[in-house]
Amino acid sequence: MLRSLGQRPVTGSDEDSRVAELRTAVSRLRRELAAHPAEFPDRAIAEDELAALAAMVVTGAPETPRLRRSLLLIAGAIGSVSALSPGLTQVRDAVEMFGEPRR
Repeated sequence: MLRSLGQRPVTGSDEDSRVAELRTAVSRLRRELAAHPAEFPDRAIAEDELAALAAMVVTGAPETPRLRRSLLLIAGAIGSVSALSPGLTQVRDAVEMFGEPRR
């Protein structure tokens, strides 16, 4: 579920809901990538960047520029693999929740 940029912690938790959304999205895409049978040239880049994103969310609210850089690398690495598109979209949506409010 997507939430607005004015985030509040998840009920009963001190965790930022944006962090929880990103953690869920990254975990899903990592599982889908691991299960994907085809090898492609930049697979290792996608796996490394997903691992970096997973590590960032462990420590709390990650830095937005670093999130966006990782997203670009992941999208470039797996963008042509249509089976991974829904998971990539979920990660992108979660990263966008850390951006500045739109005017």
